[in-house]
Amino acid sequence: MILRRLIGRAVNASVDAGINAFSRRGGKGRAQPSPEEQAERERIREIRQARRARRAEQDQNQ
Repeated sequence: MILRRLIGRAVNASVDAGINAFSRRGGKGRAQPSPEEQAERERIREIRQARRARRAEQDQNQ
């Protein structure tokens, strides 16, 4: 009887954790990116901004 109740709680907790993780409502949230990851994101952001600026300039020149 006690074992059944403990297993039921464990299963419910696992199901709840899975649902929260899937819907991104997890309690812990995302970890902070490492400095290398952050630098890479900044580099990619700068490349995208430069592309957008070039496209906008080309559109204005046409």
